Amino acid sequence: MARLFTPLLCAFCLLLVACSSGPVRRISEPAASIQQLSVAADGSWSVDLRVQNYSSIAMRFDGIRLELTTGGEAAGTLQGAPQLSIAQESADVVTVTLTPTAAARILLADTLAGGRSLPYTLEGELNAVPTDRGRARDYRIERSGVLSPVPGLPGVLR
Repeated sequence: MARLFTPLLCAFCLLLVACSSGPVRRISEPAASIQQLSVAADGSWSVDLRVQNYSSIAMRFDGIRLELTTGGEAAGTLQGAPQLSIAQESADVVTVTLTPTAAARILLADTLAGGRSLPYTLEGELNAVPTDRGRARDYRIERSGVLSPVPGLPGVLR
């Protein structure tokens, strides 16, 4: 009886130890991209940024500072303090208003008039902190993409 009890006790203890580790807490680099860019009547741009949280825990995004370049022209800086919590491995959208440079404004107007696509780049930082505990950190963002005019929606690119 004792010969059978000892291996069973050891197996039970190993099973107990294996279950006590809990879920993995992995913090990964977030990402940002432009989901939509809309031109207002006054010439300002409304930029919908898609912020992607690749971490296995929820993160709160407290700061955005991204340099936007469109078609090779510096357009301006997208800045904001969204205080936005994003669940693990999810995304959300933050809208930022931008008064673009004159060169970028002309380039976008020409692109829209010609119905062409517009390449863009984002470079800068997202400031984020785990919602459960931890300290804030700046994450470097470098993203390139292409926006195309939306048929039927003048002044809108996606």
